Amino acid sequence: MEKPPSRRALTAVGAAVAAVFGLLFSVFGFTPGNAEAATSGIHVSNGRVYEANGSQFVMRGVNHAYAWYPSRTTAIADIAAKGANTVRVVLGDGQRWTRTSTAEINSLIAQCKAAQVICVLEVHDATGYGEDAAAGTLDGAAQFWVDNKSALIGQENHVVVNIANEPWGNSGYTAWTDATKNAIAKVRAAGIHNALMVDGPNWGQDWSNTMRDNAASVFAADPDRNTIFSIHMYGVYNTAAKVQAYLNAYTSAGLPIVVGEFGAQHSDGDPDEDAIMATTQTQGIGYIGWSWSGNGGGVEYLDLVNNFDKNSLTTWGNRFFNGANGIAATAKRATVYTGATASPSASASKAPNGYPYCGSASSDPDGDGWGWENSASCVVRGGKADH
Repeated sequence: MEKPPSRRALTAVGAAVAAVFGLLFSVFGFTPGNAEAATSGIHVSNGRVYEANGSQFVMRGVNHAYAWYPSRTTAIADIAAKGANTVRVVLGDGQRWTRTSTAEINSLIAQCKAAQVICVLEVHDATGYGEDAAAGTLDGAAQFWVDNKSALIGQENHVVVNIANEPWGNSGYTAWTDATKNAIAKVRAAGIHNALMVDGPNWGQDWSNTMRDNAASVFAADPDRNTIFSIHMYGVYNTAAKVQAYLNAYTSAGLPIVVGEFGAQHSDGDPDEDAIMATTQTQGIGYIGWSWSGNGGGVEYLDLVNNFDKNSLTTWGNRFFNGANGIAATAKRATVYTGATASPSASASKAPNGYPYCGSASSDPDGDGWGWENSASCVVRGGKADH
């Protein structure tokens, strides 16, 4: 059985660019997507992710390497039992790893629904394209979803389609923007209307800010206006300032962002997992930890549990599930499973106290929950004043 690829380190040029990452987001050139968002199933509105009934949905999930461990048939249920509301499932499209069949996709979706978690399905074969000679193409990943649309159509309430994992390494990554737009167009033309997720280049860490600087145009290229951006935070994001600056760029622009992968340590540096989890909680942003179990190649420390045993948390797993801003404290089950209806303020632009929500947590430099935007007071979503 093939083992999962190790999480790749950045090249020297990547590290150099990362060192000058902290630019002001006011010069990024973003404009909020103001076209009407899709409202069927999981969808984006004003830079946030919602369920069909208007309840905001904040992903609190775990990655599961199904493509290499298909025999671990209880993994999704075990992840759900730890409190996660989302499972991101690794698939193969046949370009590099064994192709996941339509029947398998149907079974995985059924497992997610039985476990009452939202399924984020991703194709892993394009990982590191341009730098890794074995990687498949983004177009090939898009074709996989077209070929398997029968498993996706009708599952818009339960399934997010993550077109391709980390599609581009540190070479040729400027092609990411057009290739991503083309992949979105291909999937939409096939009649697939699930919420889409797209990963950044540079092994997912976007140290070049290619995804950040082009996110608005990519979002606008989706006819459904229903694309979520996913940043993977490893060694590049080793300080709170870097974490906050990157995420603030999206929230300030009214664009949807999740942390699709992150860990507590890595071969390319020491990620600030505390800042990642605190910032996403404050800003109402989703996160999905890497990964349940089965890591190899020297990064076994990324396992959340030992040998797929839900009762045997690793140090990283205990931090992720039970620590500050972790799964136990922050995850909420999707209302499609609980039957709950949207609260009056779930999709509102104002806090319960009547003040508007801030576009960015950076508007609150002293951390008291109150910010200042557009010459008026605002409330940081999820902060001390959000009541």
